[in-house]
Amino acid sequence: MNRYPVWKYAIIVVALLVGILYTLPNFFGEAPAVQVSSAKATVKVDAAVLQRVQDALSAAGVAPDLIALEGTSVRARFDTPDTQLKAKDAIQKALIPDATDPMYIVALNLVSRSPAWLTAIHAAPMYLGLDLRGGVHFMLQVDMQAALTKKAESYAGDIRSALRDKNIRHGGITRNGQSIDIRVRDEAMQTATRNLISDQFPDLQTTSGADGSELRLSASIKPEALRRVQDQALKQNITTLHNRINELGVAEPVIQQQGLDRIVVQLPGVQDTAKAKDILGRTATLEIRMVDEGTEARAAEMGSGPVPFGDEKYLDRNGQSVIVKKQVVLTGENLTDAQPGFDSQTQEPTVNLTLDAKGSRIFKDITRENIGKRMAIVLFEKGKGEVVTAPVIRAEIGGGRVQISGRMSSTEANDTSLLLRAGSLAAPMEIIEEFTIGPSLGADNITRGIDSVVWGMLAVAAFMCMYYLLFGVFSTIALGVNVLMLLSVLSMLQATLTLPGIAAMALAIGVAIDSNVLINERIREELREGASPQMAIHAGYERAWATILDSNVTTLIVGLALLAFGSGPVRGFAVVHCIGILTSMFSAVFFSRGLVNLWYGGKKKLKSVSIGQIWKPDADVDATPATATTAVAKTH
Repeated sequence: MNRYPVWKYAIIVVALLVGILYTLPNFFGEAPAVQVSSAKATVKVDAAVLQRVQDALSAAGVAPDLIALEGTSVRARFDTPDTQLKAKDAIQKALIPDATDPMYIVALNLVSRSPAWLTAIHAAPMYLGLDLRGGVHFMLQVDMQAALTKKAESYAGDIRSALRDKNIRHGGITRNGQSIDIRVRDEAMQTATRNLISDQFPDLQTTSGADGSELRLSASIKPEALRRVQDQALKQNITTLHNRINELGVAEPVIQQQGLDRIVVQLPGVQDTAKAKDILGRTATLEIRMVDEGTEARAAEMGSGPVPFGDEKYLDRNGQSVIVKKQVVLTGENLTDAQPGFDSQTQEPTVNLTLDAKGSRIFKDITRENIGKRMAIVLFEKGKGEVVTAPVIRAEIGGGRVQISGRMSSTEANDTSLLLRAGSLAAPMEIIEEFTIGPSLGADNITRGIDSVVWGMLAVAAFMCMYYLLFGVFSTIALGVNVLMLLSVLSMLQATLTLPGIAAMALAIGVAIDSNVLINERIREELREGASPQMAIHAGYERAWATILDSNVTTLIVGLALLAFGSGPVRGFAVVHCIGILTSMFSAVFFSRGLVNLWYGGKKKLKSVSIGQIWKPDADVDATPATATTAVAKTH
């Protein structure tokens, strides 16, 4: 009756081993480290950079405890801060020969001291949030009206181009706020214009009117299209912020949407507010120029001659010189979208660009006049230009859709698309809230938070052991397993732990012990009614399960609502709260019953259980109430 099959105990053992393994990294602490990340969107941090870092450290006589390529950065861990500073100087000399034009960012950081065998199984500690580690917090307001106005301006140019292509005459096209006004002379032209807009611009809606002797057609963006424009602007700004924050060397930045037009940026470990503002407000511009194919330009590319008058020299992604003309053909303002794709004939990776009406006209003329020549796409950041790609023009390109191809991998096509699409902000932003949290305050928050959880758990454990005796011990062990499972799941998910998260942990302890209280009281009730000890244990767990499930499901619903509709600290609380409910159901019911079955299940003639004093409400029973070792009450 009260025996688990072997497979259930196997599940418990596996769960405990996994929990211990993935919780361990949180107890090793952090070590001083140096992080190398890209300073420019066109520069990659790969295995070659890792080798250069290793060579620089070896030449300087500095031996790191651990060095590895993690994501888009190289991290080297050291034993002391002095060694960390020495390593930073050596790496900077090797990777940044020109301090005025750094290709990489070499930043001081803290990384986990977890041993290599834990890292090999992807066991990593939880990230610490801003309130626990210190850093800077910004709230950014996105100017959605500017994004909508820019979109309306683009539509105005596209409509003007489309009307000209269809030979539909008009009296002028003007933008009035976020709507486009088109003046026509008669109803036939008005109808033709309305049909064209309906066919080619499905995101626009039109209304007719009169303007003196002329007819007027007003086109405005549909509400659902407005929402899409706003969402796209917000996502592009978030993507751009991610690219820019890489320069700060922040390992776990928090960049998330809040509401319809706000972005929260949290940079744990960063104390330089001025530097953070400079990075967030950085602008990147895109220019399309023609490559000079002349003899003097070729000589300049090879380094055997000066740069011709009217030209400029830039480096491409491979570090090779490219001589381009100073005259700018197009800018990033004419680019509306850039997506990776594949050539329909050769199946080679490509980058597909979409230009606005003005850009389409210019690009068509340029490609018609320069077939067989190269065209360079130059990205400027902080006044420094770099050639992203320089393809050969094969034919005249019209229609505003441009395909760039030529010996690039799928990854390079994705990276190039991202650079072209998110090189600059889709809509302007302003900082409406900022504050800084020092590292000492974060350390104090960690100490106080851990103390509150530990002392709360010890107090609960002491009460349970005194009130329920051996069953209280079982409940306490199950409570410890619940905390272990909660920490391991949060570590596996690489969740960011904040002060509200620690508060949710304390709440999870209360929720978990509440389930054990229900079970223990139910067993006592069965014993009071005269059930045998084995039957009381069985009935207590079976009948308490329905109540535990109901209470936990309703609490979980509230947690999911907080997770869905909350933001910032509320979401951090909700994540830990929801996971804590699930782990408490496992530990309080499945695991604790396994302990009870292991202790009592093999005893066939069990006469008593240690579950504390069982009070007898019946006045006819013996004067002496049943004690902790009494299994069945005496009745007349």
